[in-house]
Amino acid sequence: MRTKLGAAAAVACVVMLSGCGGDNGGDDAPAGSPPTRVVSEQGPFFGECGSVTDDEVKDAFKMPGFGTVTRNSVGCVWEVSGPTGPSVSFSWYRGSPIGREAAGSDRLARPPMPVEIRGHKGFIGQVPGLLCELGLQYGDDFFHWSVTFGLFPPTTDECGVARQLAELTASRVQE
Repeated sequence: MRTKLGAAAAVACVVMLSGCGGDNGGDDAPAGSPPTRVVSEQGPFFGECGSVTDDEVKDAFKMPGFGTVTRNSVGCVWEVSGPTGPSVSFSWYRGSPIGREAAGSDRLARPPMPVEIRGHKGFIGQVPGLLCELGLQYGDDFFHWSVTFGLFPPTTDECGVARQLAELTASRVQE
């Protein structure tokens, strides 16, 4: 009987104490963490794969057909011969700061240089003869193209490809 009474008393204490927390204004973030940022607008629609077709990527990249094309809700990857081979990728970032992507480019020895396409600013980072990435800002969102030849000899200028694909996406975006 004492065990049942003790258990009932413990449950009652837990229930009562759970209501004793202070009012934090509905913010469940730990003290000292930055406030949650809410994006008020829906932002642009870039379309699947940046509204660029497989043939347009192949033509810009100047490589034979892609062995693998991966598509999901935020991006696409075109690969010629697996992870060490040539590839092109498109990514769409909703409510994410482009500066973080540019800083990552800088840390990976691809110093970001300013670029502007159709009135939208962004960055372009490059390892000549190997890789180029281009990000373009649209309000709270941005898209990012990355072009690499992997272990293969380049067939064209990787930043020319990234810029051509970014211009196609920018010309087709629905704002």
